[in-house]
Amino acid sequence: MIAPLDPNFAVAPQISPADVTDIARAGYRTIINNRPDGEQPGQPDGAAIRRVAETLGLGYVEIPITHAGFSHPQIDAMSTAMADGPVLAFCRSGTRSCMLWALASAKAGEDPAALFEKAAAVGYDLTPLGGMLQALAGGR
Repeated sequence: MIAPLDPNFAVAPQISPADVTDIARAGYRTIINNRPDGEQPGQPDGAAIRRVAETLGLGYVEIPITHAGFSHPQIDAMSTAMADGPVLAFCRSGTRSCMLWALASAKAGEDPAALFEKAAAVGYDLTPLGGMLQALAGGR
């Protein structure tokens, strides 16, 4: 379920409030929700996950990613949230969370080739972001 991308950041598919205790026990300090509430019937409410996280002393940040894609404010919000790691980000499948991590990491100066490798190692494909990653990384 949890796919570590680096020592301070991992992604996962949809979590539930019941999962938060195990996430805290695993050492994560912040949970980032990249899924809009109500995206799919039966999806856990973000507020319920937030309540459990805050009860356990975890940070909780919502950066919903919709079909509209990624924006610079979302990338910047992810960068800020990633600073309080280790972080676990989730969405429906983990893909949007992985992609937003890659965009924030490239903007912070990480090599896009290394980001592609880290994502591929845990089963995620960053190919659709190739040009954006290069541009954010300053053409590296």
